[in-house]
Amino acid sequence: MKRVAAIHDLSGMGRCSLSVILPTLSAMGIQVCPVPTAILSTHTGGFGEVELRDLTDYISPALEHYKRLGEDFDCIYSGFLASTGQIDHCLEFFASFPNALKVVDTVMGDNGKPYRTCTEELRRRMSELVAVADIITPNVTETAMLLGEEPDLMPMTSQQAKSRLARLAEKGPDIVVITGADMADGKKCNLGYDKRNSSFWRVPYHSVPANYPGTGDLFASVLIGGLLRGDSLPIAISRSTGYLETTIKATYSYSAEARYGVMFERTLPLLNENKEQDNFETL
Repeated sequence: MKRVAAIHDLSGMGRCSLSVILPTLSAMGIQVCPVPTAILSTHTGGFGEVELRDLTDYISPALEHYKRLGEDFDCIYSGFLASTGQIDHCLEFFASFPNALKVVDTVMGDNGKPYRTCTEELRRRMSELVAVADIITPNVTETAMLLGEEPDLMPMTSQQAKSRLARLAEKGPDIVVITGADMADGKKCNLGYDKRNSSFWRVPYHSVPANYPGTGDLFASVLIGGLLRGDSLPIAISRSTGYLETTIKATYSYSAEARYGVMFERTLPLLNENKEQDNFETL
């Protein structure tokens, strides 16, 4: 059984981070070993003042314990980081398991703005994780941050998309996946680039007029699960996109309050079907 060390926060309410990563990857037959970066009473959007406990001083001792035990991981997967010191601890994890797939979900902002917990220094140092990652999964806003540009939420042409993907790959990772891209032809797409074979992909999807927290965590988890189970990159992106589209539409159909996240509990069984996914196009 594949094993993933998930370096993320744990929010008690709001369906995001470890509360969706654990069940999603488990449903795909992957063992998840959580390494919490912080514990929050809720996620940081829509619930007022959040109770947060920073666990920076926990991460390194947990790593040392795993090393003493001689344990190994197939993937190290980092996400929300509560302090710049946690960048150093993620780098320690990556260096300690050189054969593991290194996935960095660059959690910094969305909708053209940084998250309120993401400081300027944290945004600057995120490039250190990107430099050693095998895969990164930024959204459009985070893409601009990593490229040192002002966030541009205008629809992009295929050439602009390829340029952004390739420039991100130049910073270190072999695979770049940009989520939530509006394209000039009117389609909403998730984009992928594998610089090892110079292949560019896009997977279109239909959106609903609502924004839910935790969808990036859900997308990246299914992507990782697919790749660890042997999917090609376009198939893994297609699998993640299709699952997320179904889950978001199901949630929207129940008129569920957006701040509580998507009702993925109803759709988890779909991840066991392991159907071949082909809703991808060359970019």
